[in-house]
Amino acid sequence: MENKLVYTGKTKNVYALDNGNYLLKFKDDCTGKDGVFDPGENSVGLTIEGVGDVNLRMSIYFFEKINAAGIRTHFVSADLQNTTMEVLPAKVFGHGLEVICRHKAVGSFIRRYGEYIEEGADLPAYVETTFKNDDKGDPLVTKDALVALGVMTEAQYDDIKDMTQKITKIVADDLKEKGLVLYDIKFEYGYDPQGKVMLIDEIASGNMRVYKDGKYIDPMTLSKLFFA
Repeated sequence: MENKLVYTGKTKNVYALDNGNYLLKFKDDCTGKDGVFDPGENSVGLTIEGVGDVNLRMSIYFFEKINAAGIRTHFVSADLQNTTMEVLPAKVFGHGLEVICRHKAVGSFIRRYGEYIEEGADLPAYVETTFKNDDKGDPLVTKDALVALGVMTEAQYDDIKDMTQKITKIVADDLKEKGLVLYDIKFEYGYDPQGKVMLIDEIASGNMRVYKDGKYIDPMTLSKLFFA
């Protein structure tokens, strides 16, 4: 039976399954500019053979760990041969929301708040939310604004924050065992028909900033180190 394509994404295509779930097909396309990989870019810049496979492998690894810890995710199963992942249906918040958890002050955080904190300083699993909007540069949005705009309830925000800090600890602890330090990580969440929050999308090296011996590790190298 032919799966129905419902969405063509930059790095994944989404198909509807007969059982009501969805199938994510991971691609070898990467975001970047002028042939250089950059997870922060908003357009596909290059194709790296095997990147879909390593992104799926890392996602399976962490989704299984997170599910085992009793934290809700959309992950059902995966097929490495076809680079696909079956997921539960979930609605996104608003037109899409990114949730970042920061252990160190780097990137956009230091650009915004550099007069108050040194680059690389420790942060207490600081959580921030941004709207996915390329034209507006993914604007920062507060809990009060999310509730006032009707994007989510206070309880949903509190769940997201709590889940984000717990999931980040799982990822960071795992990386630490491999001699790697997690600086920050980006997640996406959705909710089921009952309004219950769940982690969606993927957990891949392109969504996290990781350092080893004080040096930044690019996502492809990180994937290789992770599965070494």
